[in-house]
Amino acid sequence: MEEQIRKLVARYGDCEQQPVRFRPETWRPRLEPHGATHVLDIGVECAGGTSGDRLISRGDLARLRDRVDGDDPESLRDLFAAVMIWGSGTTNGRGPRYTEAALSDPNRTAVLRTTREAVRAGDLKGAYARFALKGVGRSFFTKWFAAVDDRVAPCERALILDDRVFRSLNALGWTSWKAAGTRHWPTRYATYVSTMHDWAASTGVTADWLEWLLFHLNGHADAT
Repeated sequence: MEEQIRKLVARYGDCEQQPVRFRPETWRPRLEPHGATHVLDIGVECAGGTSGDRLISRGDLARLRDRVDGDDPESLRDLFAAVMIWGSGTTNGRGPRYTEAALSDPNRTAVLRTTREAVRAGDLKGAYARFALKGVGRSFFTKWFAAVDDRVAPCERALILDDRVFRSLNALGWTSWKAAGTRHWPTRYATYVSTMHDWAASTGVTADWLEWLLFHLNGHADAT
C-alpha cells in the first residue's frame, strides 16, 4: 500500500489544490436569516466574468479560523458557513439548503463549540461521535474538523474524509474498518487520520496535501 502511495506522490507531486468557485447569490437567501451574509465576501472575485462568482481557498478558511473566538457563537457560525461554501462550490446544489438546515439547528452552537474543542485537544474520535447537525454528514463535518484544527506538527491534525477520498482509498485496497479492526465510525476516522499522516511522513509530503490528492483522484488511483 505504501508503495502505491509513493508512486502517486511521484506522479502528481507538482499538482496543487486550487481555490473553489462559488456563487454568492445562490447562498445569500440561505445565510441572510442567520445574519451571516458577510461571509460571502470571503476570498476573491473571479477574474474576467460578470456572474459575481468568487474563489475561496483553504488558506481563506485558515485565516478565518485564526479569528474565531470559541465563546462567540457568531464567529463559530461564520467559519462553519465558510467551510460549507468551500466544500460545496458550484457543483453541490444541495449545499446551501443543507447549510441552512444546520444553521437552524438549535444545537448548532453547542455542537460547533464542543467539536472544535475536541479536535483542538486531539480527541478526533470524540469530535466524530459528538457531531450531529441537521443536513451535515461525514463528508462535510470532517471538513469542519480540518478547518478548526490549528495544532502544529508533529500533531496528527484532522483531515477530510469525504466520498471522493473514500473512493480513492478503496481503489488502493485500503478499507477503514479493516484497518481500525472495528465498524465503529469514530475509531475508523481516527485510524484514517493516523494512517494518512504515516503515509505522508514516509513520502515527504503533508497529510492535507495527500488527502487533497485522493480527493482529486476520486477513485481513479492508478499509479502505474
